[in-house]
Amino acid sequence: MKKLFVLMCMITSTIAARADHISGGEIYYICTGKLGNNYQYEVYLRLFMLCTSPRQFDNPATLSVFNKATYARVIDVSANLNRTETISLTNTDLCISNPPRICYKVGYYQFNLSLPVSADGYILSYQVNFRVDGMNNLAPGYNRIGATFTAEIPGIGRLASAAQNNSAKFGDNDLAIVCANNSFTYSFAAKDPDGDELHYALCDAYASSIDGGFGGFGDNNEPPGPPPYRPLPYGGGYSGGSPLGNKVKIDPKTGMITGVAPGAGVYVIDVCVSEYRNGIFIAMQRRDLQITIAPCTIAAAELPDAFMLCKESKTVALANSSISPLVNSYTWQITNSNGASLFNSTDPLPTYTFADTGTYKVTLIINSDEECVDTASSLIKVYPGFKPAFDYTGICFTKPTQFKDATTTVYGQVNGWQWNLNNSPVSSFIAEQNPVITYSSMGAKQVWLIASNTVGCIDTVIQTVDIVDKPPLNLAFTDTLICLNDTLQLKAGGNGMYVWSPVVNMLNANTATPTVQPTQTTTYYVDLDDNGCLNRDSVKVNVVDHVTLQLMNDTVICANDPIVLRTISDGLLYNWAPTVQLNNAALQSPVATTPDTTRYHVTAIIGSCSDSADVTVYTVPYPVAYAGADTLICYGTPAQLHGSTDGSSVTWTPSNTLENPATLNPLAHPTKTGDNTYLLAAYDTKGCPKPGTDEVVVTMLPDINAFAGRDTTIILGQPLQLEATGGTGYQWSPAMGLSSTSISNPVATHYESIDFIRYKVIVNNQAGCLDSAFIGVRIFKTRPSVFVPTGFTPNGDGRNDVLRPIAAGMQRMEQFAVFNRWGQMVFTTSINGLGWDGTVNGKSQPPGVFVWMVKATDYTGRPYLARGTVTLIR
Repeated sequence: MKKLFVLMCMITSTIAARADHISGGEIYYICTGKLGNNYQYEVYLRLFMLCTSPRQFDNPATLSVFNKATYARVIDVSANLNRTETISLTNTDLCISNPPRICYKVGYYQFNLSLPVSADGYILSYQVNFRVDGMNNLAPGYNRIGATFTAEIPGIGRLASAAQNNSAKFGDNDLAIVCANNSFTYSFAAKDPDGDELHYALCDAYASSIDGGFGGFGDNNEPPGPPPYRPLPYGGGYSGGSPLGNKVKIDPKTGMITGVAPGAGVYVIDVCVSEYRNGIFIAMQRRDLQITIAPCTIAAAELPDAFMLCKESKTVALANSSISPLVNSYTWQITNSNGASLFNSTDPLPTYTFADTGTYKVTLIINSDEECVDTASSLIKVYPGFKPAFDYTGICFTKPTQFKDATTTVYGQVNGWQWNLNNSPVSSFIAEQNPVITYSSMGAKQVWLIASNTVGCIDTVIQTVDIVDKPPLNLAFTDTLICLNDTLQLKAGGNGMYVWSPVVNMLNANTATPTVQPTQTTTYYVDLDDNGCLNRDSVKVNVVDHVTLQLMNDTVICANDPIVLRTISDGLLYNWAPTVQLNNAALQSPVATTPDTTRYHVTAIIGSCSDSADVTVYTVPYPVAYAGADTLICYGTPAQLHGSTDGSSVTWTPSNTLENPATLNPLAHPTKTGDNTYLLAAYDTKGCPKPGTDEVVVTMLPDINAFAGRDTTIILGQPLQLEATGGTGYQWSPAMGLSSTSISNPVATHYESIDFIRYKVIVNNQAGCLDSAFIGVRIFKTRPSVFVPTGFTPNGDGRNDVLRPIAAGMQRMEQFAVFNRWGQMVFTTSINGLGWDGTVNGKSQPPGVFVWMVKATDYTGRPYLARGTVTLIR
């Protein structure tokens, strides 16, 4: 097991080392001539790696050549690493905030290749096990994913001169700063030594087959797997054709990528460049690169190509696309076609409402007279009333689908159409007004129409078109009843031509809504033809000469109980009466709520056929039950219940706390304080089998916890605030010295010469329950003082074990402290009556003399301070 553990650690370490590896690459080649029947090529592989990566480029690297048509392996080649270099870009633009450091290690491989003339051509392939980790435009969970880099050598099948080809080579523009949510340009332009025409497109980046396609284990020195190669698992709304979102496009003629970058992160992007020679496509070359988009901003004046006020509003809301914190000022100006100024503003987000239609110019200057000054201009087209739209017919795959432009405009004429009918790249958009397409597969197709008019308005409409194997055919019903000699209109929904059969006793057989008058049960078939796409469905019409109707028997229920009036019938319509007691008088079996005996009448109808019947529902009232009035009881005492009824028997629940629960007046013994609910159920033999019920609540109040306060001391003439708790009513005795005897908090004041008095308070609650408590008051005939004993014996005999101060005439005790003979404090408290037990930290102190100090405030508010000694005796 120990060896296995070490092996797993080594594998894990290898995976960690391979992560954050290759960040892009490309293959390109030069044709150096022909030797016999073989063309000779110099092939180059260029790989990119982040400078921070701890990895080294593989040496050697294994590339493979495959037949382009059959994907058969032709040859595997081992190429040595010729050289490496480090390229970096250090930003010196002060108008970029938080600029990133861009740095790549680049590895170069080169080898010679001799390939026989082929009609099909070849695919050159190299694969790596891991790209850089954590790319933002891939689906969550796909890390450590591989990469495949390819190039194509054309065959002579399409063009005799194609094999003698030098591939298009992308330029060395490998370094560019791209700031999140800011406009940018990034050139993927390539040069073709043969002068072939080049077309650029964003395309799917490939995963690697040596790692299972989507991450795993493998060896970069293994030969690549054969095509076709699986695209990366894009996610978050990104795709190979839109790797940086829908705000970023590539110019198909120049290879320049422009737009507004997405959020900060790492994004994989592939650019495919197609080579055309004499108008014939011969090969496609690819460049794969992971672009790091940094959380930086650029101080720039950035406006869209045009502000289009072509819908309804004539109010424009202006904003600078740059969100850089280095933008300090804004200067906006709107001018008309003659150059006259209409509007000026220094607001960062101004708005302006135009008085008339037309094309206007807006200019933005940022940071005027500052370092990062920039200017941008754009057009504002104010032509409201432009609405792109389209219709379509034919929705079956393998059959033509016709799209028809339905765009309307108030100003100018609609003169431009760009259709995306099948998720095609921009270069494949159709510029016709009413295009036709034959879809080869079923499913939802997202169709775009970008329409424009002669005054410059451009807008887009998107619809989802469901392509199916047969046209939708919807029937209002598939099985129904009619009465003999009645007519019936059949109803179908769908686009196309209708043919119904059989046509006997049928009118308008070639419409969606024919009328039939069958003399016997008949199944009608409908065929729908939508431009050669067919569907069929059927309707069965059952013909009867009478209505079947059978009601439930008369019945007895308890008054006001709901009952279902059960009906067996083949009727199509129902009319019940009286309606006021029914939930729906048109149902076959409605629910009736019957307060008194009622006879219900129903008519069942099929066209001109009908039948009627009656049912009587007899009602018997519920037994009367009255559980009595709610009551309060004292804690732990019983409650007498008082019920009444017109029934013949009763039952109380819960029965476990009741004496004789089958009587009207049982004695209840609740076991919990608070509300205790008892249910009285009354029964009789008059015909209602259900009991009448009522509830009574017995509330048992909590036990009274009477408290008069702790015994205390005062001096002669000192007011003492008493405070009793535990109930809602209070009665004190004796009345001597009290301000009141019937409140919870009277004031006691004594001027007569007595030493001690004990007060009693009787406490009651809302149920009249009683309890009592006492408080003793010792009265000293001195001025306010704190009395401290001169000695104490903490021996545990229960007598004089604690040195406890006694405060007389004090409002509060601020501190009572005890010190040993070295002046160390051994005890302190601010609680009156709390004392010292002769220990410090749990250890008994030796006998001896200790000093005490007391600080307090008397009842008049004057400070009190006293000191003395006490002897601890053991």
